[in-house]
Amino acid sequence: MSYSNSSAQYAVHKFELKPGISLTCIETDKFKSGCLTINMLTQLRQETAALNALLPRVLRRGSSKLQDMQSISAALDDLYGVRVEPIVRKKGEVHSLGFYADFVDDCYIHEDESILENSIDIVGEILTSPYMDNDFLSQDYTESEKANLIDDIRAVINDKQGYATNRLLEEMCNDEAFGISKLGTEEEARSITYQTLTTHYHDVINNSRIEIIYCGSAEPNRVVAAFKSTFSSLSARPDAVVPKTSIIYSPISDTVRRFEEKLDVSQGKLVIGFRMGDTMKDPDFTTLVLLNAIYGGSITSKLFLNVREKLSLCYYASSMIDKFKGIMLVSSGVEFSNFEVAFDEILSQLSNVQRGEISDWEFTSAKRSIVTSAKSALDRPGGIEELYFDSAISEFPYDPLDLSNMVQDVTLENVIAAASGIKIDSVYLLSGFEDIADGGETIETN
Repeated sequence: MSYSNSSAQYAVHKFELKPGISLTCIETDKFKSGCLTINMLTQLRQETAALNALLPRVLRRGSSKLQDMQSISAALDDLYGVRVEPIVRKKGEVHSLGFYADFVDDCYIHEDESILENSIDIVGEILTSPYMDNDFLSQDYTESEKANLIDDIRAVINDKQGYATNRLLEEMCNDEAFGISKLGTEEEARSITYQTLTTHYHDVINNSRIEIIYCGSAEPNRVVAAFKSTFSSLSARPDAVVPKTSIIYSPISDTVRRFEEKLDVSQGKLVIGFRMGDTMKDPDFTTLVLLNAIYGGSITSKLFLNVREKLSLCYYASSMIDKFKGIMLVSSGVEFSNFEVAFDEILSQLSNVQRGEISDWEFTSAKRSIVTSAKSALDRPGGIEELYFDSAISEFPYDPLDLSNMVQDVTLENVIAAASGIKIDSVYLLSGFEDIADGGETIETN
């Protein structure tokens, strides 16, 4: 089965290589390099999160033919420096693991050389024929990469903005899979053995849905032939589908849930989580993108221009909408003494959007920012890959190439309707060890 769409610079083709194994091929001669990703889709679960995060790291250490990183690196260097890296993504409650590769496009090398096929062969071998010791993944590789994964889990706290966002989601979605970190927990990582990782590998490689994305100048039939040859050993999986994300339309509590944590920080972090409401029952992706740009997703947004610039209540203030889960987050850096007034103003600006108090300039500027962002993403192979991966796993597919055009058709009424059901669910405050607001209200941890 195949599907195609085209524009001036891109031709998009979709194929089913085998039941449960799909390929999106974005054909373009715009770049000097190409890229591909191989993504195994699993349901985000606490018991497998760390296993998923660890597995591609261990697989990348060696294959049956190229048994260590030195051998793999030498083979990649011979292909003009192909880069192959493990990749783990959390999209809604889909936990994706696999590999990202980028390489010089074949049209820029000698005619008798084939970077594409050789790159696919190496990535395929790493994935389907990993280095084994007595039918198990290497114990040494497993223990070494476990230590690296644990270091990465611990390092999350060093980025206080990202840490605060993760903590809000953990608390807000503590009974939902969405609250689980894509890296898992340190405790879960420590419990992994090379035996349990091997069992997990066989389960994932044999049963998960696989989405492959390619971006480059190669003709689609050539890309299809290369992947079919490399993945000939993989069995069909007709029952493998994109895992579902559970959407909760309204806050789960009648009162706003508030959580506070104290660390040795000089700048507070205020993160607010919202449920998107009934608009997620039949969401229009383009309207959500525009709504976010108007509220807090651009430098012409209400949060940026009012809360940050005009009122100087935050060092930064921005919003994002997870289109898979139906959650909107506002993230801000705030002086401890400004927590409450910043919180009130952030909600006030949302109310303005819901009432349609959006100027023509704000509306037009938000559309322009979306067009600029879309063009920026389409200016690099990795950006295109991300757009089409999101589209491939979305319950409501869309064509990223059409985003710039589709946003022009979104009306103010569309935005107001999408914003009308947004309700606050949870608030997370990260403060220092000194008293909040020098005598102001302290928000207790639930």
